[in-house]
Amino acid sequence: MKFVLSSMYALGLAGLTFNRKHLLSALLCLESMMLTLFMALSLWVLTINSMNFASSPLLLLAFSACEASVGLALLVATTRTHGSDRLSNLNLLQC
Repeated sequence: MKFVLSSMYALGLAGLTFNRKHLLSALLCLESMMLTLFMALSLWVLTINSMNFASSPLLLLAFSACEASVGLALLVATTRTHGSDRLSNLNLLQC
């Protein structure tokens, strides 16, 4: 099971490093990495059989939902201002 979770995280990281053309693909790779961390944390809580860390997966899921909403807001804002979500068109020195 550790191999599956590690490979899922590595695939998300590889997708983030190699697919840097569009902002939406980068956000999807980040979301897959967060989902992998959520599954790993949930399985870890189940294996230690402790109620002290039972709310940790829900907290991580809430943070990943906030990250997704902020990412989509940035996607909409950059699409409105620059006309596309291509990362090569974004010049941070130009306002």
